[in-house]
Amino acid sequence: MKNMFKHGKLNLLAMTVAGLFSAQAMSATDSQALAAAIAQQEKQLMALKSQLEALAKQQKKQQLQENNSSKSTILAQENDANKLSQFSFKSYGSAVYTSNKYYDNVQDTHPERRGRFDLERIVTEFGYQFNDEWDMEVEIEYEHGGTGASLEYDGFDEFGEFETEIESGGEVMIEKAQIRYRPSAAFGVKFGNIHLPVGLSSTLHKPNQYLTVQRHKSEAAMLPALWNENGIGVFGQVANFHYQAQLVSGLNSEYFRTYDWIASGHQTRFEHVNADDLAYVLRLDYGNFKTGSAVGVSYYYGNTSGNRHKTNKINVDGTVSILSIAGAYVEGPWILRGQYLHGTLSDADAITQANKTTPGLKPGNFAQLGSESEAFFVEAGVDLNDFLSLPITVFANIDYSNPLKAVESGIASKRYENTWISAGINYFPIPEIVIKAEAGVQQVAVAAIEDSQFFALGVGYQFSL
Repeated sequence: MKNMFKHGKLNLLAMTVAGLFSAQAMSATDSQALAAAIAQQEKQLMALKSQLEALAKQQKKQQLQENNSSKSTILAQENDANKLSQFSFKSYGSAVYTSNKYYDNVQDTHPERRGRFDLERIVTEFGYQFNDEWDMEVEIEYEHGGTGASLEYDGFDEFGEFETEIESGGEVMIEKAQIRYRPSAAFGVKFGNIHLPVGLSSTLHKPNQYLTVQRHKSEAAMLPALWNENGIGVFGQVANFHYQAQLVSGLNSEYFRTYDWIASGHQTRFEHVNADDLAYVLRLDYGNFKTGSAVGVSYYYGNTSGNRHKTNKINVDGTVSILSIAGAYVEGPWILRGQYLHGTLSDADAITQANKTTPGLKPGNFAQLGSESEAFFVEAGVDLNDFLSLPITVFANIDYSNPLKAVESGIASKRYENTWISAGINYFPIPEIVIKAEAGVQQVAVAAIEDSQFFALGVGYQFSL
C-alpha cells in the first residue's frame, strides 16, 4: 500500500515536472515567433520609413524644380520686358495741298496756276538701347506715297550711261542707320548713315518744329533735304555747348544743277556711293534748338570731282564749302528763328562744261553753276494759347535763295533768285497733331516776271513710344 502511494506521488511529481518542461518549451516557441513577428514588423516599418523619406526627397526636389522653373519664367518675362523697354519707336509725317503758279521752263514768263495734293512724307524711326553706352537707330522715309525710281550708272556701256529704273511715283529711302557709342555726355561716337548737321532742317524737321506748311524753301534751293551721308562722327555736350565733327562721303558734281546748286549732287540716287572724295563737317551750338533758344554755326568742306562716274571728263577738284549760321529765341509765347547759308564751288565753269557732254545727261539741264550761293530765312510766331486759351500759333515768314550769287564767267542769271513772303497759322487740336495754313507771295528777281501768290494747307503728326 505504501509502495503504491509512493509510486503515485512519484508519478504525480513526474507528470508535474513534465508539464512544467512542456510549458517552458511552449513559451520559448511562442517567444521566438513573437520576436520574429516583431522583427518583421520593424523591418517593414524601416522599409516604409525609407520609402517615405525617398518620397519626401522626391517631393522636395520636384518643388525645388517647380520653384526654379517659376523663377526662370519670371526672369524670362522680366528679360522680355526689359528688352521691350529698350526698344523705341517714333514716327512723323505730313500731307499738304498747294496752289502755286508753275512755269513750263525757265524762259516762260506766263505761269499757269495749279492745285496739287501731296503726301509729303511718312517717317518711321526704330531705336534699340543695347546698354547704357551702345544704341542704334534706323529712320525710313516714305515720300509722296510710292516707292520710287533708282538711278544706276552702267560703266560697261561703250561710253558709259545713266540708267533709270522706274518703279513707282514716290520714294522710299533710309534717312538714318547709325550705331552710337556714348560713354559720357561729353563724348560719343556714331557711325553708319548719319545726318549732317548743316542747316536747321537737320535738327528741326518734324511738322511741329517749323512754322511754315512745308520745310523752308530757301534751304531746299541750296542743300540736300535732311542731308545724310555714310561716315563717322564724334559728338558731345560740355556745359551748354553741343559739338559735332564728322568725316563723311562727299557729293558728286555730275548732278549739280543751276536751280538747287549742289543739292542734286547728293548720292542717294545711286545704288552705290562713290567715296574717293570725302567731306568734313563741324558744328558748334550754344543751347538746344529742339527745346528752346540757341545759336549755332556749322561748316562743310569737301571735293566732288573724284566721286564722278566719268572722271575723265574733268581734272579739277570742284571743292564745295558751306557756312551756316543759325539762331532761335523761344521764350513763353514768342518764337523767332533764322538761318543764313553761304556756299562756294570752285571750278564751276569746268563742271558745267563736263556735265554738258556726259552721255545719259541732258545738256538742256545745264546753264550756269554758281561759284557762290546764298540763302536765308526768318520766321516769327506767337502762341495765342498764352493770351486767349487757343492752341493756335500765328506766324510770318520770309525765305530767300540765290544759287547764282556769283559765277566764274559771264553774268549771273537772276531767274533763280527767289523771295517768298508769307503768313499763316498752326492749330494744335492735340499736342501730337498740327493743322497748318499759309498764304504768301513769291517774287522772282526778273522784272518781266510778275509776283505770284501761293496758298498751302497741311496736316502733320508726330509721336513716340
